[in-house]
Amino acid sequence: MKSNNLLFIYSFFKNHTIFFHKKLAKHVNLCYNMCVIFESADKAPHQERQGSHPMKIRIGIFGYGNLGRGIENAIRQNPDMELVAVFTRRDPSTLTIGTPNVPVCHVSDVEKFTEKIDVMILCGGSATDLPTQTPALAKQFCVVDSFDTHAKIPAHFANVDAAAKAGGKVAMISVGWDPGMFSLNRLYASSILPDGKDYTFWGKGVSQGHSDAIRRIEGVVDAKQYTIPVEAALDAVRSGSCPTLTTREKHLRECFVVAAEGADKARIEKEIVEMPNYFADYDTTVHFISLEELKRDHAGIPHGGFVIRTGKTGADLEHNHVIEYSLKLDSNPEFTASVIVAYARAAHRLYTEGAVGCKTVFDVPPAYLSPKSYNELIGTLL
Repeated sequence: MKSNNLLFIYSFFKNHTIFFHKKLAKHVNLCYNMCVIFESADKAPHQERQGSHPMKIRIGIFGYGNLGRGIENAIRQNPDMELVAVFTRRDPSTLTIGTPNVPVCHVSDVEKFTEKIDVMILCGGSATDLPTQTPALAKQFCVVDSFDTHAKIPAHFANVDAAAKAGGKVAMISVGWDPGMFSLNRLYASSILPDGKDYTFWGKGVSQGHSDAIRRIEGVVDAKQYTIPVEAALDAVRSGSCPTLTTREKHLRECFVVAAEGADKARIEKEIVEMPNYFADYDTTVHFISLEELKRDHAGIPHGGFVIRTGKTGADLEHNHVIEYSLKLDSNPEFTASVIVAYARAAHRLYTEGAVGCKTVFDVPPAYLSPKSYNELIGTLL
């Protein structure tokens, strides 16, 4: 019901005081106020989609490593956003950022910014940072994180959802390319081809988690590990034959390791290739190189991958189809940051509509990611 219709009813009862009991008046007033709020919320995103951005979306960055720097760069590419503050666990005086006139604050000062930041982007790690940081900050801010431990996403969702609802905020979790963009493509493809099979390949690219695992081995100075799809497995999947592939058949792991002077390289290699949950289930190659070679040849953080769905249609399932989505990224953290910033825009729009609680990429209308008006979108992209 539109608010002007409810206003008519409200006025009718108000003017006919014989029927206007005090308790009823309270309910009618409440309903009217709620209707005005809902109608305003309904208009706000429509006006925003028409290109009206009277105020920029104010962003905070919580953590300033590779991902945090990527977020900062991505904000500069989005005119409807502005960076308000960067929060760090380090001494703020030791940190120099790329955006002038933006304060660098200690994480302990974050509560001072609850009225100054529309969306806080969390740039910590999934192992120990985000499981505690996201629920804590979701009580005070709309937040976006990139939690990527797939098996633990349901539990993380539940924790963040409770916190965000308690604070009346929107919290977007597990945003990036996997989980994130790859997740969406698995959803679309499996919905379109219900009689089929999903395949996900990662690489060629640097796995930061696996690289860190190698660095923890005694005698290792530094290391980079690359995840590489097996070409024969990719070809088999693309043929539409729906092969059954083991972990070892889908990916190779290649490691470039700088060993300390005098370290036992044979022991280091054995520890790498036999490491459970990281390398034991893969064909793994270890190369020992100098620190200079590592810095010269392996300084970047490239990555990418493929999501492929093969399926059948027809009365007798006689027709084969292959849906493939791929990424080839020069910089994993910078691309991830660009995805997160787009979803920060969506989180802000959902919040202005009155949404609360935890959300994922599955909950966001695609048009909410774009700064373009709705008419622009349907006129140029549909």
